[in-house]
Amino acid sequence: MKRFFMISAVLAATLLQACSGVLDINRVNISSPKGVLKVEFLLLDNGQPAYRFQRGDVTVIDTSTLGFTFKNAAPIALGLAITDTAIRAVNDPWEMPWGEQLHVDNRFNELRVSLVEQQAPNRKLDIVFRIYDDGMGFRYEFPSQGGLDTLIIMDEHTQFQLAGNHTCWWQPGDWDIYEHLYNTTPFSGIDALSKQNHPNLAQTYIPENAVNTPVTMKTAEGLYLSFHEADMGDYTDMTLKVFPSRFLMESELVGNATGVKAVVKVPFSTPWRTVMVTDRAGDLIESRLIENLNEPNKLGDVSWIKPTKYVGIWWEMHLDKASWDMASGKHGATTANTKRYIDFAAENSIGAVLVEGWNTGWDHWIGFDDREGVFDFVTPYADYDLPEVVRYGKSKGVEIIMHHETSAAPRTYEQQLDTAYALMHSLGVSMVKTGYVGKIIPKGEYHHGQWMHRHYQKVLETAAKYGVAVNAHEPFKATGERRTYPNAISREGLRGQEFNAWASDGGNPAEHLSVVAFTRMLAGPIDYTPGIFNIKLKPYKPNNQVNTTLAHQLALYVVVYSPIQMAADLPEHYQGQPAFQFVRDVGVNWEETRVLDGEPADFVTIARKERETGSWFLGSITDENAREQTIVLDFLDTDIPYTSTIYADGAKAHWDKNPTDITITKQVVRKGDTLTLMLAPGGGAAVSFIKK
Repeated sequence: MKRFFMISAVLAATLLQACSGVLDINRVNISSPKGVLKVEFLLLDNGQPAYRFQRGDVTVIDTSTLGFTFKNAAPIALGLAITDTAIRAVNDPWEMPWGEQLHVDNRFNELRVSLVEQQAPNRKLDIVFRIYDDGMGFRYEFPSQGGLDTLIIMDEHTQFQLAGNHTCWWQPGDWDIYEHLYNTTPFSGIDALSKQNHPNLAQTYIPENAVNTPVTMKTAEGLYLSFHEADMGDYTDMTLKVFPSRFLMESELVGNATGVKAVVKVPFSTPWRTVMVTDRAGDLIESRLIENLNEPNKLGDVSWIKPTKYVGIWWEMHLDKASWDMASGKHGATTANTKRYIDFAAENSIGAVLVEGWNTGWDHWIGFDDREGVFDFVTPYADYDLPEVVRYGKSKGVEIIMHHETSAAPRTYEQQLDTAYALMHSLGVSMVKTGYVGKIIPKGEYHHGQWMHRHYQKVLETAAKYGVAVNAHEPFKATGERRTYPNAISREGLRGQEFNAWASDGGNPAEHLSVVAFTRMLAGPIDYTPGIFNIKLKPYKPNNQVNTTLAHQLALYVVVYSPIQMAADLPEHYQGQPAFQFVRDVGVNWEETRVLDGEPADFVTIARKERETGSWFLGSITDENAREQTIVLDFLDTDIPYTSTIYADGAKAHWDKNPTDITITKQVVRKGDTLTLMLAPGGGAAVSFIKK
């Protein structure tokens, strides 16, 4: 049920309205529903809009200005006046069709400030704030107005004036890729330009000392902040340009080679610029602010979207055991090999098999400039019988996940979109993994710019038309659109597991995912591909390894959220492994999520309750330091005994010296009982709680 309440806080001001329509006010305040947070909007003496943001008596964002510059038009920044203000309170709860929880509280107070230029051409602009108890979002809205049809945006000047030199967990504001490691520095130590030309990245472009979002910070007062954006719409990625000595960030939009950032039609709304504020790190993960700022589901009935675990022909290519192309002589995506994976999935209650390298084009795709027209998204290699593997999978209760690697040639993909998705629909295939490795063709466009965002959106809408869910790799970052388009089921958008198999810099460090949980994961689901049991990668990659323990890999099924979770290792590495039972048992679709404890770059412990079964699963991971976690089981249902199976690091476990040392114990527990978990360096623990 949706309820709206108009608040008359500005009634007195409206009585002062002059004949010109300008109000005799230059500031207005709004607080969150419980009064925890407060935003003040103000006009400076020169008529420039600005805002301040507080939590209690603590300043979160000091006076920060707002505005735009355009091509072939004067900037909007100075000489504005307020013509109207409106405040409303909204309580609009909703349910996730799939997700970290079932019921979502969506309660906020909203302030709309209508502005007009005092000099010709007298353009109009609204700035809208929505303030929740755990953060706020604001956006610009250009209403319909005579003489203003199209805006060519050269930059958006949205400032975030920090109140101190906060500790930051950040990665560079790359226009082409999100696959950098996160850094932990004071704000004054951010140096994104030093991260250019990484040898393990297929494409990268970092033009400014800017950070990607979400970027997470901790203040001296112990507050946790996360800066991001929501409801992208027809726009472009926002990075945040850093002015280290001034503790200032300003929006730096991703553009193209011409310098244009976005071209929009009026009326138009920008994405929401978001700031989460909590006094507990785990509350950042539990927040649904980003999803709440998106429009409700536009697809209607999405019961065809089925959260699932999957295995697939993927990891063996990263190990060089097999290849994507057929000409190499060690093609992985054969009919026989796919049936082997289907058999394994069926035997272990795994719902799907991903097959990469099934279609023609892999012999001539990476490293070539003439990638247009390379891939055919409906024609299999000669040794892969697509209808037969789909039929065989269905006979075993296992679905095939299609794979579309575009080689960053989206125009070729768009020419085949309807044909490719119609084929999937005809076969009853309801999920696809897309990929965009390489520099974007046409030259001058970037993965995170408006041109590519329009492409990603077209793919998502086409997929929905054919009943297909999309797991995007090399994607545009998530901004909560999964609420509006629930077929946006997962995406990459981070430095994934594959870096452990082939990166020359030692792979992902033990702390990696305890940073990701408080940064990238705040944007939305992650297809990280956990579950590597052959930690040392023998005999395939003697110079590489996974830098965690086996128990840490199990815990990732709970810690790193995605409604699709891969058992990423080779089937033979799971055979005879008692620890694989946790992968068989663990859920993927949750009724409730509790972040029990955590600190960015150190550790995190999360418990999730599975929908339908009511079983709980817990995952806890740590960085390179050993850690003891005492868990009070107050999240379990009252008066119900649970059989808990604890997969813990062994006494001699260590991410490098002894990564596969694991102990498995069982005990009956109830609500209020206590578990003590000993996490080894780079280690973790995974626990299932099954109702007796």
